[in-house]
This record gives sequence, C-alpha cells and structure tokens, in this order.
Amino acid sequence: MTVQQRPIVTASPTQSGAAVASRGLLRRQALLAIAATLCGGGAFGKDAPPEVRSVLPAAILSGSTRFTYWGFSVYDASLWVLPGFQAQAFAQHPFALHLRYLRSFTNAIITERSVDEMARQSGATAESRASWQKWLRGAFPDIRSGDHVTGINRPGEGAVFLTNGRQTGLVPDTEFARLFFGIWLASDTSEPAMRQALLSGQAGS
Repeated sequence: MTVQQRPIVTASPTQSGAAVASRGLLRRQALLAIAATLCGGGAFGKDAPPEVRSVLPAAILSGSTRFTYWGFSVYDASLWVLPGFQAQAFAQHPFALHLRYLRSFTNAIITERSVDEMARQSGATAESRASWQKWLRGAFPDIRSGDHVTGINRPGEGAVFLTNGRQTGLVPDTEFARLFFGIWLASDTSEPAMRQALLSGQAGS
C-alpha cells in the first residue's frame, strides 16, 4: 500500500509569530474569563436565591466573591440589599448574606472562628462570648459541601439564619447581628478584599 505524499506548507516567520501571539491572547482572555467567573460577580446571577427572595422580595445584588484560605476554596458569598442601602451604616438596613459552602465544616469550627472575629471588633467580655457561642451553636447544623447558609439582618431585632432555605436560627440581639455581619462588612474587617467585593455595587463603600 502506498501513501500519497502531501505538499509541505511552511509559514513565513511573520505569519507564524502572529499565529502564536493570537493563540496566546485568546488563552489569556479565556483564563481571565474563568477567573472572573470563579472569583467575582460572574459566579452569581442577578436573581436572588429563593430563600433571599422569600424574605426580601425587592433585594438586589450588591456584590459577590469566593473566599479562599491557604489556597482552598471555602465558600461563595453574595450580599443582597434593598435600594437605599448604605455600607457605612449596614447594621441599620435589612439585607441578606448568602454563603454557598464548597467544603464541609462542623458547627463548632464555624462558631469558634465567628466568635473570634466578632471579639476582634469589640474586645468582648467572657460573658458576651458565651452568649454568642450559644446562639451560633443553635443557628445552623454542621455544614456539608454544597449547603447554603443565609443570614438575614433585621434592624432593631437581630438576625435570622436559614440553612438550605429552612429557618434554623433566630438571634434577638442587635449587637450580635452588627458584630456577626461585621465579619464581612465592617470597615475594620480582617478580609478587606472580600468586603470590597461584596460592596462593589455601593458608592462610597
């Protein structure tokens, strides 16, 4: 059996360089698009999750981000607010913080980290820490990868927690709510880049 020989086509140095540059540009654009989808607002649609919409029907997306720790993806976070929301006075406005977990955690681990972050903002007493631990332990069960936890701020009342759309916690304490949501939204948060992403839709945040 014979093999038909095909003519060899060579590209000029200019054509070859242009093709390589074009492929490189397309590759960079694709990587940027993937990064934006994973780490920024592109990971979330403009429609609020059902559990947010049921509590705040007029909520709009303020911003979203993916939280990573030592290179591990922990959760996707999105902040849903009402028109007129002011970042510097976040505790005085109703809003929803929606977390979509990408890893599994026990309630004890989440509670410990949350209380430490709340105490960092306030210099809390042992009595306050004990109260926060009690409320957080009852706010939601252990978390599995894929679970959704939503915290609703209720000005003048406190906070409500929903896990996978079902109410699992109610904390009737406004100071708790301010400090808990301050983990993400306070100006002195330990994660300023996350705060900036969540408030990206707010002027003067």
